[in-house]
Amino acid sequence: MNRTRNFYLIPYVLWIALFVVAPILLVGYYSFFDIEGNFTINNYHRFFTPVYLKMTLSSFWYAFLITSFTLLISYPTAYLLTKTKHRQLWLLLIILPSWINLLLKAYAFLGLFGTYGPANSFLEVIGIGSKQILFTDFSFIFVAVYIFIPFMILPIYNSLEKLNPSFTDAASDLGASGWTIFRRVIFPLTLDGVKSGCQAVFIPALSLFMITRLISGNRVITLGTAIEQHFLVTQDWGMGATIAVFLIIAMAIIMILTGRRKRGDLA
Repeated sequence: MNRTRNFYLIPYVLWIALFVVAPILLVGYYSFFDIEGNFTINNYHRFFTPVYLKMTLSSFWYAFLITSFTLLISYPTAYLLTKTKHRQLWLLLIILPSWINLLLKAYAFLGLFGTYGPANSFLEVIGIGSKQILFTDFSFIFVAVYIFIPFMILPIYNSLEKLNPSFTDAASDLGASGWTIFRRVIFPLTLDGVKSGCQAVFIPALSLFMITRLISGNRVITLGTAIEQHFLVTQDWGMGATIAVFLIIAMAIIMILTGRRKRGDLA
């Protein structure tokens, strides 16, 4: 039995080794070489200079904002979905945009937020007048939140669906208000879904680079943007790999911190 199980594990182990472990080791290897191909640890010294530290803080700040706004929108939406009749249909409509290519969605927002786009036309109709919407922090965060909403809603929706209604009924029978039931019963019992959603949003938000170029016009510089620039523009693969190493470490720490289960969890 154990031999059979070990045999079926071989494809999984090979996949992890080839497409997870090997790329990480390769990134770590390149991080010890400068632009001329000489072995060095200077890349790690450069990362701790004000320029790269400021970029790192900026990346975490924008990832935090994107995750926060996505959570604020997604949790009520997921909760309402569990109360609707045709929940599966509504859930499908929310998931559908995630099937569209990211580049296509980014170009669609270029048209929507452009000078002569529908957004500015609406602002003119209500008397505000045309505004510069594209290439701003607002447009970047708005588009990022739109892209990540399905990835936050799904795990929260699944947690709410699995929630035993007897817990909320018991709290209601004991005289708890709606807000108290949510704060003391519903939210704590769906915290695993919130953590999974935050992982699914925060981690990729740290390394965004396509929409920073197209939507914010490179006004927003993230770690993902810096990696792209070093690999494709300056050809300094060593520094790009060094940034990637720290990004991988940050992602691993976030996964560990958000992956812990609360003691005494009733779910």
